[in-house]
Amino acid sequence: MVEFPISGVETYVWLPPLVAFLVAALTSLGGLSGAFLILPFQVSILGYTGPGVSATNLIYNVVGTPGGIIRYWREDRLIWPLAWAIVVGSLPGVLAGAYIRIEYLPDPLAFKLFVGCVLLFLAIKMLVSVARGKRKRPMTGEFDVVVESRAPARLTYTFQGHRYDVAPWQISATALLIGVVAGTYGIGGGALMVPLLVSVFGLPIHTVAGAALFGNFVTSAVGVGSYLLLVGIGVADRSALPDWWLGLSFGVGGLLGTYVGAWMQRWIPARIIAMIIIAALLFIATRYILDFFGA
Repeated sequence: MVEFPISGVETYVWLPPLVAFLVAALTSLGGLSGAFLILPFQVSILGYTGPGVSATNLIYNVVGTPGGIIRYWREDRLIWPLAWAIVVGSLPGVLAGAYIRIEYLPDPLAFKLFVGCVLLFLAIKMLVSVARGKRKRPMTGEFDVVVESRAPARLTYTFQGHRYDVAPWQISATALLIGVVAGTYGIGGGALMVPLLVSVFGLPIHTVAGAALFGNFVTSAVGVGSYLLLVGIGVADRSALPDWWLGLSFGVGGLLGTYVGAWMQRWIPARIIAMIIIAALLFIATRYILDFFGA
């Protein structure tokens, strides 16, 4: 057993990296870092409920996501214009979210209700995406993404013989709103962005995963800095500081897990990926919402 200094969490030294590896290997199939599941594990299993748990979760993202990013980049499935559109919109939202978490959601039960509602929203959006996916043509064996136009007003690319067209400014505007929620929750925003990119913008999950992970990485790094800044200028007390060693412990497992998940993704149908994630979202969301109401 080991005790992490800032959070006071006492657990087996191998448990955080093992949990992070398993979660990241699963969720990175859909372009998610797994931070939305790591945070409930910290709160419910490890008993870490202070504001610092959100900042600690962001450290996990910073350390854990490069594995998947590298893999998607090597396979030419990281669409950089899409990735930067997500980053540009998310950054100011994450800054606002960090302030909201410290100032208005320090109570563990209120935070659980917030997390439960966010996860329930994600599950519903992904269910809608799966339902619409029934009408789409099946995948072929080719996984290269070819960007045809990367103009500021329009991004066009082809994937498996189909052309996809989206306005980067619409992605950034959506990412701004998501960044607020993500900064409050303690995630980079990919878990919120991917369901919307798939269900609202109609982009295939196999093409948005890399961009979402990259957005997670950049916005999480800024999110950690936001928490440190708010403590440094006296807006928050030291309970909002991240537990660096705990975050790094999760991050090491996540680094390996996201790489493995990104490698496995091409062999797993998008519907199966989505259903696995939906089941996890619904389980945790239901538990947290019932906890708030004392059920």
